[in-house]
Amino acid sequence: MPVPISRLSPLADTPATADDQGVTSTRDIIESALQQNLVDADHNPVHIRLLPGMSKEELDDFARSLPAPPDDDARELLAFCSGIDGMLDQIDFSGRTLQGAFEAEFVPYGLPIAHDGFGNYWVIDLQPECGNWGPIYFCCHDAPVMLLQASTLQQFVHEVVKMYTPPNRSLIDDVHEDRLFDVWRKNPGIISRAEAIASAENDIRTFAAGLDSDFEIIDLRNAPVGMGFSHGRYGWRTEVRRFGPRPIFAYRKPEKKSLVSRLLGR
Repeated sequence: MPVPISRLSPLADTPATADDQGVTSTRDIIESALQQNLVDADHNPVHIRLLPGMSKEELDDFARSLPAPPDDDARELLAFCSGIDGMLDQIDFSGRTLQGAFEAEFVPYGLPIAHDGFGNYWVIDLQPECGNWGPIYFCCHDAPVMLLQASTLQQFVHEVVKMYTPPNRSLIDDVHEDRLFDVWRKNPGIISRAEAIASAENDIRTFAAGLDSDFEIIDLRNAPVGMGFSHGRYGWRTEVRRFGPRPIFAYRKPEKKSLVSRLLGR
């Protein structure tokens, strides 16, 4: 039987989140960072520059363009600054300079807000009619995994700042390197369709009922940071499904072919 995600635990010394520190808003985190002597892992000084914030009219237009408008914390942030130069490769909270660079059918309303310079993105999983801007996933193409980075924008920015604050330990690095659960190699938390059909949980059972028997399911609704799934587990053509807006995913296990079929390319 698979281990329930609620029982999976990341590294014991996982750094504290923004909520643990009593920070009240994403803007507070950034303003605090501006007062610090930031350094990178090699102790080189890091100087950040805030990108201009949006006017009320720009914010209103931006909100109307999204399936899920910015919540109060995000609106306060976007009015203060629309991004940060000097952290990660690029941070653009509006996603405007990153649009078109990231596309994935299993994150249909994904808003990319940062990237690492190697074709991998941190993406807000926007949900229509949802009041929060989150969760935020790290979507990687090599290895092809999608991992939970933060449940809120506040937590994400807090961990970004920790990358540049001694001792330079951050969940951003841990997730970026897939250290917490080794999702690409181990594929933890996978549920077979047969197990899902027999589940007492209605969403899992309903999702599985609409899938063929060769699908495997991963439930990220209560996932800890670093947990996720290998969207390219069976190659770049892996078929991935999602249960509506809920973070419950499935991918199809390919049919095993005979040696003759493989040799003939069938």
